[in-house]
Amino acid sequence: MPTPLYDALRALADTRPLRLDMPGHHGFPLPGGLPWPSELDFTENGATGDLFGDGPDAIQAAEGLWAARLGFDACLFLTGGSTQGVHAGLALLAGAGGAVALDRGSHRSQFNALALLDLTPHFLPRPWLEEGVAGPIAPECVEKTLTEHPEIKTVCIASPTYYGVLSDIPAIAGVCHAHGIRLMVDGAHGAHLPFLGYTGYQAADVVVMSAHKTLPAPGQSALLFANGVPLPQLQRWGSVYGSSSPSYVLMAGLDGVRDYMEGEGGARYRDAVRRVDEFRRRWPALRERDGLELDPARLTLTSPDGFALARALRERGVYPEMADMGHVVCFLTCADGAAEFDRLGRALEEAGLTGPCAPVSPPPGPSQAALTPRQALFAPRERVALGGSAGRVAACQIAPYPPGVPVVAPGERLEKKHLAYLREIGYNKEYCDVILEGE
Repeated sequence: MPTPLYDALRALADTRPLRLDMPGHHGFPLPGGLPWPSELDFTENGATGDLFGDGPDAIQAAEGLWAARLGFDACLFLTGGSTQGVHAGLALLAGAGGAVALDRGSHRSQFNALALLDLTPHFLPRPWLEEGVAGPIAPECVEKTLTEHPEIKTVCIASPTYYGVLSDIPAIAGVCHAHGIRLMVDGAHGAHLPFLGYTGYQAADVVVMSAHKTLPAPGQSALLFANGVPLPQLQRWGSVYGSSSPSYVLMAGLDGVRDYMEGEGGARYRDAVRRVDEFRRRWPALRERDGLELDPARLTLTSPDGFALARALRERGVYPEMADMGHVVCFLTCADGAAEFDRLGRALEEAGLTGPCAPVSPPPGPSQAALTPRQALFAPRERVALGGSAGRVAACQIAPYPPGVPVVAPGERLEKKHLAYLREIGYNKEYCDVILEGE
């Protein structure tokens, strides 16, 4: 399979050019033997292409291969993570000063985008599952929200969630398009899914994916996909929120990982999915059922004490992605084979802390917003003790991280019910930022 960008950089590096431009290492190994392929770390020099330029060049060829493989009209490489893509996507679809329907479980980057673009959010609720996690967004909920708020320009949801829950993207897209608006999906945790046969993302108008989260790609490397949107528009907004000196090593990594996933990587991922399914049947875990579709590679274990289980695993050299009161979440990828699964299994057996999850209550409903997200971001603030913050207006998200789902969003007023819930779930921050009184 072709890797046009990597091949172009490799060919140029092999000519051993005298590099008198950025980056400052000029292609030589970094001091101290630090592992970094500096010979491929170029800048725009006429031979390497331009991420935000007219092309055609090797970058656009590599982006085109991603778009074709995943069934989109266009793809833009991102070197600022999915955060760059979220900001660019909302700017593209929602513009400034409008209204959006937003997943309450959105990543903090989306709340920051609301403030930067001065958008008014109308939050989409998720049902609370018996396993103590938020379920999928219902298309009927989207329909109700759009009917009640015809000023909404864009719907933005996350799928899958941190716990691996997928929403019905084609059905939600159908609702959105019937209302004449567009759907953006934060698929930060789902870059591997298309290589496992999942086609749901293709129904959306814009999708953001973090390649580095679930694929063997460099940190910060991500992808912005679109249907019905030409590449120059993606480039325009990508350049607003991205560096004018994007890393060619990260982009070449994106090129290479797609090629890898077409062959050996895809086969290894399918093997990991088979092993995850065996673990779900062997250990107490979040499982698929009617009305609940899951990321097949994510293992969300349940436990009477998720924090204790996570500690026990770390003591045995196994580091899960996250834990809460009743769950431990493990990311299993194409990098994990029989040895890694065996080691996880032994650690779980020795820990002996799996079982039904501890009772986890759903978050209390949000309070009435006292300030817009933009007002909250730019208003003067002070730090106060969380326990004494009832009645104050939050200046930033108050959310356990991970997964980063806000109990209180910027601009909302903290109430006693929120503080009680944060204590119940073991939230360990002693202080929070609130709007300075009188502002």
